[in-house]
Formats: sequence, C-alpha cells, structure tokens
Amino acid sequence: MEFNIKANSTAEVSEKCTENNTAIKLGSGKSPVYATPALVALMENAAINACDPQLPEGYNTVGIAMNVKHVAATPIGLTVTAKATLVEQDRKKLTFKIEAHDEAGLVGEATHDRFIIESAPFLAKAEAKKAAAK
Repeated sequence: MEFNIKANSTAEVSEKCTENNTAIKLGSGKSPVYATPALVALMENAAINACDPQLPEGYNTVGIAMNVKHVAATPIGLTVTAKATLVEQDRKKLTFKIEAHDEAGLVGEATHDRFIIESAPFLAKAEAKKAAAK
C-alpha cells in the first residue's frame, strides 16, 4: 500500500510544566523542572498529530528513533510547546524535525523517525510475546 503524507506536514502540542512532569516526579533528575522524558513524549505527540490523521483507518505510526537535545530548563508554571515538521518520507518511514519552546525561548530540538504500521497485526505480534515469554 502506498502512503503519501503531505510534505512539510506540521503539528504543535503544548503542556504546562507542573509537579507531575518534573525530573523529580519522572525519576530523570533531582530538579523541579520539566523532565526530559516529558519533553520526548511531547515531541512524539506532535509528530503523531502531524501524520496519523492522514493515514487510512486501521493504520498508525510507531516511534523507531529519536535524537533529542534538551537545551534549557523549564520551571514549573511555564508551558512547553513542541512543533513537529515532516521533512522526509521513505515509503513507510517518516522523519520529523521538532523544536520545543517555552515562553522564554528554545527548550529542545530533535530528529524523530516514525514508521507506519497496520494496527491489528502489530498488536497481535506484540501480544504473542506474552506466550513466548513464559
């Protein structure tokens, strides 16, 4: 099946930094600032929103690689916004450039690869691992 995601598709998502998404709460550090795992999840969510709505029913994407730089701390109370832009498509592989900002400026940047999958067979294969793990 051919998948043609619109070139340069973009999406933005935002999240306020609260005690629930700090490095302390997520176990990635000891400072009360927006956690790197939260930043990665926000960036992935932006990429998902840029491509998944364009896929046929029964298909979605999964993350397969991310190279992220978390360049500035965001304190509790500020909002982080991630913007993902599709920069390349190679059949089912999608590559995004992502930037994240808070009200004070750049927080992070990333290159992120996602792969288009058919949902039902993907989940069946994942569930089959339970039997193999016994």
